[in-house]
Amino acid sequence: MTFSVEGKTAIVTGAANGVGLAIGRHLAARGANVMFADMDEARLSKELGKTDEDDRIRYFAGDLRERLTLTNLLSATLDSFDRVDILVNASRQLMPSDPLDMDDDSIETLLDQNLMTSLRLSQLVAKRMIKQSEGQDEVSQAGAIVNLSSIAARRTHPQLLGYSVSCAALDQMTRSLAVALAHHKIRVNAVAFGSVMSASLKDTLKERRDYRGEIEEHTPLGRIASPDELTEAVQFLISDAARFVTGQIMTVDGGRILLDPCTAPAH
Repeated sequence: MTFSVEGKTAIVTGAANGVGLAIGRHLAARGANVMFADMDEARLSKELGKTDEDDRIRYFAGDLRERLTLTNLLSATLDSFDRVDILVNASRQLMPSDPLDMDDDSIETLLDQNLMTSLRLSQLVAKRMIKQSEGQDEVSQAGAIVNLSSIAARRTHPQLLGYSVSCAALDQMTRSLAVALAHHKIRVNAVAFGSVMSASLKDTLKERRDYRGEIEEHTPLGRIASPDELTEAVQFLISDAARFVTGQIMTVDGGRILLDPCTAPAH
């Protein structure tokens, strides 16, 4: 078994900052070709700089909630690298919900961003993976998909109704796609994280400096992890070392999910 991703091509969404950026950089540093995708073109350019035809890194800017944008993303990846072997759906949005407000559309917004974008891109990329795997032997995998979820799917807060629902839906989508795509030799897994310094948590800590202590208190390992600490888990799930692993939700949260539910939001 090998954890190598060298020579493989990956699309990573939500890749302009935080967790998505860390995953993309990690894979590129280990020899993968990586298409960084995000809505924030200025941030992509700032983080990645200029790229040329010999680079293993490219970036694509666009609103991934639009179907045409998804098609253009795949086309740009194929134009640059000829194939796609890995998809990491790390694009996610966090916003508060009012559980008693019938006019609150946060659930629809978050389902569209956190669930439907990942589903549509997974469907599109899976079709390409199936096409390019024709003629492979029975053991070789056609591709691997990893969705970035959250422990909020199981530990929630009243103001995170929409976020929790969207993460729970993403987890079930992961399981369902894993079964649907298994005979095509495409594996689908997810990483549910908490107590990790994501872009959304960083923004929250700017507004609530006391929140760091609250999170650390409710995390058995007693600290907030850096985004880099998620990258090895993702690499395992997309590598041949996990070639018999599919439909699993791997939790990376410093043990936080093991404690009784608390009132602290599950970032």
